Amino acid sequence: MSPTVRPCGRDVLVALVVAAVQLGAGHAANRAEVVHAMAGVRPLDTLGYALLAIGPVLLVVRRAYPLTVFVGVLATVLTYLFAGYGYGPIFASLIIAFLTAATRDSRWRTYPFVPMGYLLMIWPAPALRGYPTNGWQMLGVLAWLCVLLGLAESIRQRREIMTVRRQRAEAAERNERAERERQLAQREQRATEERLAIARELHDVLAHSLSLINVQSSVALELLDRKPEQAATALAAIKQVSRDALGEVHTLLRSIRSGAETGAAPMTPTVGLADLDALLAPARAAGLSVETDIRGAVRRLPTLVDVAAARIVQESLTNAIRHAPGARAVVTVDYSPHELRLVIENGRPADSPQPSPGGGNGIAGMIERAHALHGDLTALRAEDGGFRVRARLPLGPIDSGRG
Repeated sequence: MSPTVRPCGRDVLVALVVAAVQLGAGHAANRAEVVHAMAGVRPLDTLGYALLAIGPVLLVVRRAYPLTVFVGVLATVLTYLFAGYGYGPIFASLIIAFLTAATRDSRWRTYPFVPMGYLLMIWPAPALRGYPTNGWQMLGVLAWLCVLLGLAESIRQRREIMTVRRQRAEAAERNERAERERQLAQREQRATEERLAIARELHDVLAHSLSLINVQSSVALELLDRKPEQAATALAAIKQVSRDALGEVHTLLRSIRSGAETGAAPMTPTVGLADLDALLAPARAAGLSVETDIRGAVRRLPTLVDVAAARIVQESLTNAIRHAPGARAVVTVDYSPHELRLVIENGRPADSPQPSPGGGNGIAGMIERAHALHGDLTALRAEDGGFRVRARLPLGPIDSGRG
């Protein structure tokens, strides 16, 4: 049934033991029957000894070809009986071959041989050879065959139980391995999300402040000789912005350290939408004309929404300062019942000073913040040559682990 099963030392040992039993005990049983002049008993000759040896030889490959070996041993036993060598231990190899086939092959292909064998052993084989049979012999053979069937079922059930246990153990091992891999993937995903969140926070804090410092330093350099009083104002703004930036960076680092110990690293800006004027003060100090349009009833926002909204406003104004210095900007905040809507738009850049070169990941970071809250954000160039950022942030329950 399974040619991939190779004979092992145990198979050879079983074959040798059965061969010794059949040849030795078969010789003794045949000699006794001949001495007692049993009717029709033929003395063992070369054919008889060969038939006694064929069965054990076939048993060597019984696990690889269980049904084939059983049929071959059965044919050998029938040939031995019909040749007239009498009964005896010739059935030892047949019993082993049957148990192997019955437990490794299909019941439907092995069990039908049992009643066939019973009929052959009780009739017609004994009658054809002149062996007398009686009721006790019939019952005895039937009992032995029933025991043989019971033993085969017991071995089959035990093997099936062992197979089920092994499959369950393998399934449990696979599930455990899959669970470990899933947990590892979750940890890696959380680590990636945390790294992205930290990178986004650093970008929002540093890019905004450095852009303001860059603009103010340019103004200070231009006015230092001609209007030192205004240059001093620009330098004071630089000092204030840099101090605020250092404060936010220190706050962020403390949050990261505490997050490493407690598993939670809250990241909040210095000011939020509740104090919109303070949020816009650095941009105004950098020379950007910023107007506000508040719609709806101002109310306290969920922390994550407030963080995202403040960062979106800061980043939008930073981009306006960097790419459209001297332009006019309008920040619209719409407090709807179920969501917060933001519109930050700036006009075309003025002729001077010159726009700052370079770009960054600001827009991508704003989009990530909006998507993390199940909202959306678009950043497009306006028809008048300016730029417009629109954001929609739901105010419903949000997973606090995101953002």
